[in-house]
Amino acid sequence: MPRETKPKEIEIVIDVETTGLDYTRERIIEFAGVKLVNGRVKEKFETLVNPHQHIRKSSQAVHGISEEDLADAPSEEEIFPKIFEFIGNYPIVAHNAIFDFSFLNRTSKRLYNKPIENNYIDTQMMFKEVYPQYESCGLDMLATVFGANNKKRHRAMGDASVLAKCYPKLKALYNQKYNWQLSQIDHVEYLFERYLRLQSAINTMQSEIQDLRSIFKIYFERGGDDIKSNTGEVLTYNHKKTFSYDFTQIKDVLEEIGALPKAVKLNNAFVDRLASTSSIPEDAREKIKSARVEISENKSFSIVKPDKNKN
Repeated sequence: MPRETKPKEIEIVIDVETTGLDYTRERIIEFAGVKLVNGRVKEKFETLVNPHQHIRKSSQAVHGISEEDLADAPSEEEIFPKIFEFIGNYPIVAHNAIFDFSFLNRTSKRLYNKPIENNYIDTQMMFKEVYPQYESCGLDMLATVFGANNKKRHRAMGDASVLAKCYPKLKALYNQKYNWQLSQIDHVEYLFERYLRLQSAINTMQSEIQDLRSIFKIYFERGGDDIKSNTGEVLTYNHKKTFSYDFTQIKDVLEEIGALPKAVKLNNAFVDRLASTSSIPEDAREKIKSARVEISENKSFSIVKPDKNKN
């Protein structure tokens, strides 16, 4: 009997470098793609792109590409037919894929008046799902976990190559977990009850921890010495005064000494709402949008408490 051949699964791992981080106004200056066929590298494509547009200093500091580097690079009109031909209609794989996809989609709309219809796969989301214990979910952490470091990080092909090495392993783990999750769907009502019990237990433990902290505080304030555990941890007590400040009075000083970004934590959700409201002038909205430095995609669920006042 003839041996069954495995159907080809083709995916395009990509990375782009850009003039800035707002896809609505910035442009791609470098593209790299790695074609995977059943998880194996079969073809690579990389190119610089001359956008005939200024590169923001903040972006240049990351990728190191200057406007002089792009002087002889092909224009968007010249190179994007080749880029889109390489991508084809295959799924796009990228780390924080919404960023790369948004730039490619915007470029296609601008040049050809049509969006791209490729599905995209976000390896950052997959990594968070498989390794929820890590605080960082960037490409550096992914590379460290899978032993795929590359000295040419933060250039398109360097990043795409790292991701192409990691992705098949990550995908296998993600699919294993996803298949296990699918097997639990029939028990989702019970799992929700279990989730609520765990949440209640966590809340109880947090309350217990707070109670213990209060006792420790009283102990130290009554003159108690440091406490050492059998395993070597030491419980010690520190106290210091903190002050509140009138921001309007110190803003200029903080800016002058270069400490303003560290001293002020931006309320991104509030600023995002400002950028989309009509209650402020259009030029102010545009200025806010031009300061965008990252795009991400979050999906979550929430629990609605029962209304105890309802009959």
